[in-house]
Amino acid sequence: MTIATAPQTTDQRIVLSGRSWEQFKLIQQGLEDSPGTRLFYFDGTIEILMPGRDHEVFKSLIGFLIELFFLENDIEFEATGSMTQERESTASVQADESYCIGTSKPVPDLSIEVIFTSGGPSKLQRYQALGVPEVWFWQDGVFTLYRLRGDGYERIDRSEIPELAGLDVELLTRCVLMGETSRLEAMREFRKGIQGR
Repeated sequence: MTIATAPQTTDQRIVLSGRSWEQFKLIQQGLEDSPGTRLFYFDGTIEILMPGRDHEVFKSLIGFLIELFFLENDIEFEATGSMTQERESTASVQADESYCIGTSKPVPDLSIEVIFTSGGPSKLQRYQALGVPEVWFWQDGVFTLYRLRGDGYERIDRSEIPELAGLDVELLTRCVLMGETSRLEAMREFRKGIQGR
């Protein structure tokens, strides 16, 4: 007999401190057959994230809207999703969405994380170790954007990636929030906004 269960709506998060890179790699290997589970490592801390339904809904909507912006503006891009980005013995991340703009690159131009538990800006160090030029966080209904400078990330109001400089972050935010009730309306509104109608 199979018992149906409701989908997990909230994120499950486990943080393990004082761990080595080798221990991280063993856990990573053990979770290879667990699709959807995301792993992070930086400075001896392992984070295991099992995203809930809400997380995945927002992640997918944000990704769709950004890709719609690329399409409408004739911008070549490569969506690298939550691929593992690593620097041996130092850092490993799996952003919710990530993009190479123009051409394929070993490090994406942009990584985006949807935060439902905690973290946000405190997670920037691991992206800095990898050299990701721009990181965006979606948390509590707001985007916060960060640009990598010589000594760390600086908060910015709009993207400094040339192809994304014209993206209205307020429009994007409004449409992501609108997507809580209707994804279709959010997409229509966003398209109208970026087409200037």
